[in-house]
Amino acid sequence: MPKIKTHSGAAKRFRRTGTGALKRGKSHRSHILTKKSTKRKRHLRDAATVHDNDIKMINRMLPYV
Repeated sequence: MPKIKTHSGAAKRFRRTGTGALKRGKSHRSHILTKKSTKRKRHLRDAATVHDNDIKMINRMLPYV
């Protein structure tokens, strides 16, 4: 069997945790930050887990992660 290519865009966005869950960063944190409140920006810092409905698709994109 040939090797499966990893989706390089997905590899930059998702990490696997110690328990095997997928971790992702939150959106809306890259620009136009002046109008967003400090509380909103602080909560966007934390990583979130990937929703159960999306795990199958991400596992297909990241076969070796």
